[in-house]
This record gives sequence, structure tokens and C-alpha cells, in this order.
Amino acid sequence: MKKYLTIDPWKIIEDGFYAKNNRISESVFSLGNGHMGQRANFEEDYSGDTLQGNYLAGIYYPDKTRVGWWKNGYPEYFAKVLNAPNWIGIHVALDGEILDLAKCKIDSFRRVLNMKEGLLRRTFTAELPNGKLIEVESIRFVSLTMPEIGAIHYSITPKNFSGTLTLIPYIDADIQNEDANYHEKFWDAVEQKAETNSAYVIVRTRKTAFTVCSAMTWDILQDNKPLNINSTPEEKEKYVANKIQFPIKQNQKTTFVKFAANVTSRDHAPSELKTIAHELLKKAQQTGFGSLLDVHCKAWESKWKESDIIVEGDDSAQQGIRFNIFQLNQTYTGEDDRLNIGPKGFTGEKYGGGTYWDTEAFCFSFYLATADQKVARQLLIYRYKQLDKAIENAAKLGFKNGAALYPMVTMNGEECHNEWEITFEEIHRNGEIAHAIYDYVRYTGDADYLAEYGLELLIAVSRFWRQRCNFSKDKNQYVILGVTGPNEYENNVSNNWHTNNMAAWTLQYTLDAINFVKEKHPEQYTALAQKTNLNETEETKIWQDIVQNMYYPVCNEKGIFLQQDGFLDKELMPISALNPAELPIHQHWSWDRILRSCFIKQADVLQSLYFFSDQYSKEVIKRNFDFYEPMTVHESSLSPCVHAVLAARLGYQEKAYELYLRTARLDLDNYNNDTEDGCHITSMAGSWMAIVQGFGGMQVKDNQLHFAPFIPSQWQSYSFKIRFRGFLLKIMVMQKEVRIENETKTPLDLMLFGKNYTVTNEALTVAL
Repeated sequence: MKKYLTIDPWKIIEDGFYAKNNRISESVFSLGNGHMGQRANFEEDYSGDTLQGNYLAGIYYPDKTRVGWWKNGYPEYFAKVLNAPNWIGIHVALDGEILDLAKCKIDSFRRVLNMKEGLLRRTFTAELPNGKLIEVESIRFVSLTMPEIGAIHYSITPKNFSGTLTLIPYIDADIQNEDANYHEKFWDAVEQKAETNSAYVIVRTRKTAFTVCSAMTWDILQDNKPLNINSTPEEKEKYVANKIQFPIKQNQKTTFVKFAANVTSRDHAPSELKTIAHELLKKAQQTGFGSLLDVHCKAWESKWKESDIIVEGDDSAQQGIRFNIFQLNQTYTGEDDRLNIGPKGFTGEKYGGGTYWDTEAFCFSFYLATADQKVARQLLIYRYKQLDKAIENAAKLGFKNGAALYPMVTMNGEECHNEWEITFEEIHRNGEIAHAIYDYVRYTGDADYLAEYGLELLIAVSRFWRQRCNFSKDKNQYVILGVTGPNEYENNVSNNWHTNNMAAWTLQYTLDAINFVKEKHPEQYTALAQKTNLNETEETKIWQDIVQNMYYPVCNEKGIFLQQDGFLDKELMPISALNPAELPIHQHWSWDRILRSCFIKQADVLQSLYFFSDQYSKEVIKRNFDFYEPMTVHESSLSPCVHAVLAARLGYQEKAYELYLRTARLDLDNYNNDTEDGCHITSMAGSWMAIVQGFGGMQVKDNQLHFAPFIPSQWQSYSFKIRFRGFLLKIMVMQKEVRIENETKTPLDLMLFGKNYTVTNEALTVAL
């Protein structure tokens, strides 16, 4: 696809309307605030290709599983975030002619996502089929400070006529998900009412019984002066509207301001939803669009103050990283420990909007370093609160004694993914969840979390690993059979190195955590041991035996870790040997051919080397990187970032930059030809990783921050901020020097290029 978005450091700009790219733009220009999100659909009618999408956090439906061959253990449903009531709609007609850009001659069109302010603005001039020429400006945001409120400022100016304008603001809850397995609608009507200047509709999800009230009110202005106009209420099933008709004059601007509230039974009693929605609307309307927007913009200013990355000398890279940070910040705020981060966030339906291991492996580091530590803690609490479900999931597969297998995909802790080779074999995810606890404690120093929540989860996960391993008499070691590693282009393999490594590491970390909690929190340890029926002597003995005797496939001749048993039996070749017309291979090859090939979807062995790079020598990492990266097709959006970080640490600066660009502009440039389904939210954290952990060389070792930055030759400078144990640091990397500012009053010891420095309130400057 030809690139069609304008490069700008703070904005995403579409100049001119490209109907064939409309779904892509709807994804890219999406808005969200942690509570709800909205694709960039038009307010007015549009009969062209579109995916209407408004999503409310945590509201889902268990869509009955649809598979060709049912296997024991399959979940009964695939949970899906629901396409919620459409609150943005405004039917517009000029002298009876409906405004529909698919049927108009468009003279000019501009859509701008202002990332600095969290604001979507659209302007266009269009000629309707009846010859009426109009100019329209739409401004829209979903409030960060009133997260249940969305607001629209919609202005119309007739350019070559005077006549009658008809506006019909509406809320439509009679909608369905495009990805519904059986083409059913997931909402049932509860209550609705359209009045003279407001309306509401209350609907409830089938099965899960989430109740949602969507309500609206509005104001009309001409020449910035309020108009007092009564509307005609309109209703049909799960649909409410107000019809307004009045005269307009040539070149006179009419502005329609719509406020909408979306409140749910996740946060309020169902019986109170209507009252709360109207109270919120009253407050928003009294505050006014402008004042509400000002407060919203200040909230975004606060977010950017700590999470922004500034790149000088490359506006394309600057736009890419800011777009990714923007989407991450509007997807998850950490205010609710029942919520997590779906692969598409609030930008589309694909992957169902559930929680994957993406959160712990890729997103966790971003929130850990750019927000208050309670935000990352909430992500851990989310998993802790679903521990009982993880134990149930494992029990369904025959595991006992409180063993826990966290789901591949979930909304409420239950497994809802139904590809056997992924759901039941890609078990390394248990290790990533354990690693997030380790990462949190290492980064924040909050080791007491282990006593409060962490150790209980680690014990349950370790029990799973103990039962999932079996002792091989042939090898005289423990093995793990029938798994899928992060490289999903191989299934049902034995002894995936990353999986075996994560299993043994988790067992050792659990042993260490037991010792810590016993020593520092003996009363809590005694209570926890009783709660979990921990037989410390017997269980820890076998865990230690597995740690000491785990089998790892290796090739001593090449000095590498083997991805799994038999990997060297494959025909080994680099991607460069393939005909470019065959890429991506998942779109051109049979699955059988892919499984037999050496080609790797995403980091597998290298995923472990990224997690634990401080435990391996640079030479070991280099040999494995040099062996595996040339065979990696990067056909997962999660792939380039891990390779970029490792390449940077190895000194492969050009390779690191090449891979960074793939992750930073994945959606803006539609690399994978799938942005129309929604943006790749969880992989967006990878671009932050590539800069901060890769280019910036940030690591935590022995409770101390380490930096070893370089600067891409294409850039003049770059800077980022990180929080660390109550400190706020700004790191600036220029062509000839590195500058670190400590924005807190307490001095901090850190390592820069392997040397120890103390950073006070005076900036530290060191030659690059």
C-alpha cells in the first residue's frame, strides 16, 4: 500500500480522502481513555466500507466456539470485547439530501489526530448530489478526566445556498460484532427513552449480563450563540434519537455539540445507571465543551511529561514512537485491576480484545518505567485475582494439587482460545507471568509484593511445571514434551529451549521467593503455606532437582542453544534465500511447509536471552543472534522489538535501527497489511523497548540502573524519561555526549558505560 499519512512530530494527518484506506484510518485515528475507545468512524452517515467500533473496557461476550473438530479440553467459547452502542452518530441532511461522503464529490478532506492533546479533528468540503456545497468541521475526544464522557463539536457551513438543515443525533445499540462466530447480536434491550433534548438506551449483554446505559444531550449554536430549538423524539428497537430541523443561511456556521455518557454495571449498580449517566451529562454540559477539553488536554500534558520520547532529526521516527506511546497511554491507565491490555486495544475487534502473554512480555516494562509503580502493580494484581481460574484451567487438563496454568487468552481468567497447538502447548506463558513478578520486584524494589501476592502465584505455577515435566531415563534429565514455543511456526515439539528455560527459572525463583518470605515475613509465610497446603520439604526438593537436572538442547559445535530437539535436522537457510514474492510465508505457503521449514515467526531462544541477558555472556548472545535472526521472518508484530534490543546490545546498530523502524511504524505504514483490523497495541510497547532498552541500553542489574546508549546515525539526538524507585530521570543522547538529569532531590548511583556515577540535581554529562 502506498503511504498516505503525512509525517508530523505531534500529529497523524490524512490529507485527502482515500476510501480504500478508510478502515485503516479508522484504526489509526482511534481514541480511548482506558474506560472506552472509539474507532475514527464518521459522525454522519457513510455507506462505504467501514467498521463501526465503540468498545467499553471489560464488557465482553462468550461467543460459542466454532471449530471443525472438537477436542477434549477445548473452551466452550471465545470471549470477545463487544461492539458497544454507537454514541457518535449524527444523521445530517441538507434540504432533504442525506450527507454521505461515499455519495458526495469531496473537494477537500483532512483528518488530524492531535496526539499531544488526545483530540481528533476532521474537516472537509463536499458537494452533495443535489448540488449543495457544505463545509464541515468535527472535533471529538473521550475525556481523560471524566472517562465515561465523550464529546463532539460538529460545525456545518453552507457555502452556496440557504435552506433547511436536519440533524438527528442518535444512539444505536442495535449493532453486532463483525467477527461474531454465528452472526448473532450480543445485546438485549432493557429500557430506552427519547425526550426533547436528550435520550438514553439501556442494554444488557446476553449470558454475561453486563448492563450498559448510553445517554446523550446536546447544544446548538449559530454564530457562537445558543439556539433554543425543540426536537422531535424518535425511537425504534435499541435506538433513540432527536430530530431537529431549522433554517440555515449561506456562509453561516451552525455548531452542534453532543455529549454522551457510557456507564456500565462493572462500575455501578444496574438500577443506578440511568441516574448516573444523566448526572454525568449534566456536569459535562454545564462545564462546556471548551472547558472540558482544556482539562482533558492538561491531563494529556501530564502523561506526556513523563512518557514522551523526543527524537530530533527524524520526524518519521518521532511520529512513530509518539503514536505508539499515545495508543498505549489511552488503552491502559492502571485505574482498574480488573482490566488488562488487548492486542488491539480499543481500535478493533481482532483477537477478541482478551489478555495474552503480550502484556507481561512486552507491555509491562513500558508501564513500569513511565507511570507510578501502582500501574504495573495493577497488571500483576489482575493475574493474581485470576489465580483460582488458572488452577481450574489446569485441573481441566488433569493437573492436580493446586497447579495453575494461566490461559493463552482470557477476559475473566478462563481459557477462551481454541487452537490446540497454541492453547494447550504454548505453555511458556506461565513463565512470562512469573517473570513479570521478578521484573516488578527487581525494578521497584518492592520485594514485599512476594509476601502479599507474588509467592502464592509462583507456588501454583511451579506446581504446574513440576507436573508438566517428566524424567527421561534415556537422558537422565527432565524433559518437557509436546509444546509450542514463542515461534508458532512450529508446533508439538519436544524440549523447546525457551520453555524448558522458563520452567527451570520459575522453579528457582519460587525457591528464592520462599526463602525471602520465610525470613522477612514469617507469619505471612506460615499462613500462605497453610492456605496453599505447601509441603515445603517434599515439594521444594523435587523443584530443586528439576532445576539442577533440566535438559536443554544445545549444539556444542556451533555454540548455540537449539530451539528444540531436532532443529538442526531442518534445511537451514536465511530468509535472503527466499523469493521475496513468497513473503510473508504465512500468506503463500501451506501450513505443513511452514512447520517443516527453519523459518521463525518471532524471537524464541532469543526471547529468553532478552529476558535474562545479564546471565549470559555477550559472546553467547551473539552466536545465538547470528544463527537465528537471519532465519526469522518477523511475521509477528511482537518480533522486531526483541531483536532490536539484542542487536543494540551487541553493537549491531544499523540492524537495531532497521528493526526499530519496523515496530515503530508498523501501523502507520501498514507493514503487515492488516491495520484495518485495528492497531497492534501490545507490540507498540516494543518500539519503546527498542529505544530505551536497546538504543539507551537501560537495564537493571544488582538493584542498580545501567545505561550504555548509542545514537542512530540518522538522528541528531533523542531523550526519554524513566521512573525508578521514586526517582525521575531524563536521559538525553546526542552525537557526542550523554546527559542525565535527576529531577528528584535525592542523589542516585547508577552505571553508565560500565562506570559508576552519582547523579545529583546537577546534570551528569559524559562523552558518548
